Amino acid sequence: MSQSVAGIDFAPVLPLWLLGIAVALALLALAPAIWRGARGVVWRGVTFALILLALANPRLVEESRETRADIALLVVDQSDSARIGTRAEQIEAARREIEARAGRLPDLELRTVEVPEAGNQGTRLFSAVERALAEVPRARLAGVIALTDGQAHDIPAESPIDAPFHALMPGRAGETDRRLRVIEAPGFGIVGREVEIRVAVDDLGVPNATGAARLTIRRDGEAPRSESVPVGRDHRIVVPIQRGGPTVVEIEAETRPGEVSTLNNRQVVTINGVRDRLRVLLVSGEPHAGERTWRRLLKADPNVDLVHFTILRPPEKDDLTPLNELALIAFPVRELFQVKLRDFDLIVFDRFSNRGILPAAYLRNIADYVRGGGALLMSTGPEFSGPMSLALTPLGGVLPARPAGRQNIVGEGAFRPRVSELGFRHPVTEGLPGANTEQAEAEWGRWYRWLRADQRGGSAIMEGPDGAPLLVLDRVGEGRVALLLSDHIWLWSRGHDGGGPQQEVLRRVAHWLMRETELEEEDLTARIEASRLTVTRRSLESGAPPEITVTAPDGTVTRAMPEAAGGGRSVLTVPATQPGVWNATDGRRTAFAAAAAANPMEVADLRADPEKLRPLLTGTGGVARYLGDATAPAVPDLRRVAPGRDVAGPGWIGLRRNGDHTVTGISAIPLLPPWLALTLVLGAAMVAWRREGR
Repeated sequence: MSQSVAGIDFAPVLPLWLLGIAVALALLALAPAIWRGARGVVWRGVTFALILLALANPRLVEESRETRADIALLVVDQSDSARIGTRAEQIEAARREIEARAGRLPDLELRTVEVPEAGNQGTRLFSAVERALAEVPRARLAGVIALTDGQAHDIPAESPIDAPFHALMPGRAGETDRRLRVIEAPGFGIVGREVEIRVAVDDLGVPNATGAARLTIRRDGEAPRSESVPVGRDHRIVVPIQRGGPTVVEIEAETRPGEVSTLNNRQVVTINGVRDRLRVLLVSGEPHAGERTWRRLLKADPNVDLVHFTILRPPEKDDLTPLNELALIAFPVRELFQVKLRDFDLIVFDRFSNRGILPAAYLRNIADYVRGGGALLMSTGPEFSGPMSLALTPLGGVLPARPAGRQNIVGEGAFRPRVSELGFRHPVTEGLPGANTEQAEAEWGRWYRWLRADQRGGSAIMEGPDGAPLLVLDRVGEGRVALLLSDHIWLWSRGHDGGGPQQEVLRRVAHWLMRETELEEEDLTARIEASRLTVTRRSLESGAPPEITVTAPDGTVTRAMPEAAGGGRSVLTVPATQPGVWNATDGRRTAFAAAAAANPMEVADLRADPEKLRPLLTGTGGVARYLGDATAPAVPDLRRVAPGRDVAGPGWIGLRRNGDHTVTGISAIPLLPPWLALTLVLGAAMVAWRREGR
């Protein structure tokens, strides 16, 4: 808008210091006349004043100005905490009302800034204000109005804004909120042991909160258990870690009457179960070229505690062998296979034959150990086919294969091991480097001996000549068994004929035996990343995978078909924006995933409270007001105030009037031109002379 402003200005013809000397000389000249009371002293003064005024050169200046509208910011909080209950509706209604009122105020431009949800960073309110202020000249900033619940997490200690900052908050003063806070939670736990989670229940907005609250604790969707905890004090929850992989623990505090929301009454903790050092018993029988390979492989893993015995003769044998060539200690048969058998995580038999060294009772103990949850790995050679084969002992009851017939059991000749059709879907052999394909043989080195066996159970994931089972995995009761029907895998470790993935195969077999989650062939897992839930189903079954049912924390159920991903896997991905525990099932297995980390800033306090905004309010003179009822929010009136005046009062908030403008033109007219000044000075001098001459 254009306007004209007129005023008087001075453009002295002399420097100010010289003009000051002239004033002093005029006063000195008048002083004697004033002291004597001369009759023309007034006109002398008028004469000097006219001379000095002419030297000051007064002008009438008229400016043409282009005034610029002031700018106010309307900051709208759209974070999760500002959307609980009816807050979103209150904020939106207040937004429309303020925009309408600001549109009726002259010389005011209202700019709306939205503050989006920032995840684990909390509400970045002031960051949004700073970005908007970068485009606003500070001379035109009239003020900032924030529609927020006050839960901002980037407010500076001192206000950098030199204009009024007002906060309009949904709800009412005096709100209360109960929250469950995780103080300490381990990220890992040893399988078979217990871990502790430290939590506390806080009642915010309640002076001197006391009493007790009941916690409900669920682990991996099992039946819940309850505990009573004192409000405001630490409490320890004991959680047993029973398996490897993630264990999801959901903890929920009971609702407090009148609290704002129950969103922060629940926390989810994910604990990754890991195994302690793997205790392995390696029993070697007849010496062979690959025996040292087994020992070297197991000793290379720092997480393996290896006990290795090589049994060359039965304990009752009595011959003339010198004592210094015998074992330094007697073979502790009873100690290992009866007293401490279940202390081992894995038992490995390497070309061991039953020559009366282990009584049938001890072999039966090993079979019971497997059925009760133990792990057994057998690497066999020609001894597996003879009368001393372990397959003919009580241990044969847990083996997935037996020698085939009585003759030609040991096959000899060069061949390359193959991954079976089933093995391409099994995690132990899926994706092995250099494996065979439908068009080509494997790139691995050749073996030269295998055993013909009748498979009775389990999964043959590697094959020998004519599809003979070579590596068979089986579940027996609660335990697992792996049977390798060849003693030539050591050739790969020597690089024979190009070598092969011996270390990777045996590592995967050992980890499968130890129930590592990533090697489960029949499994359902779920994880949440970037607000997306990914459900992965793995199965040895061929054909289309079944439908996946996903249950959100609020109970919403979604059903969808996963997509095949190769290697026996199928994957389903769905949005996961709700905090809490998500449940996925394929009808047989169930998986759980936690949607958020413990103690997110956004839900740490759900009350509408201006305390965090206090530095901005105090530094700018602004105020915080509650909007009240959601159906008709009490939006204060908007007023324009001059700089230095109060910016808020009962029922209204103020926006500063800056009056910023741009000068587009200037015209100056002298008020005492030289000809007029000379005439007036001479006239006053003549009058003074005539008065004094009488």
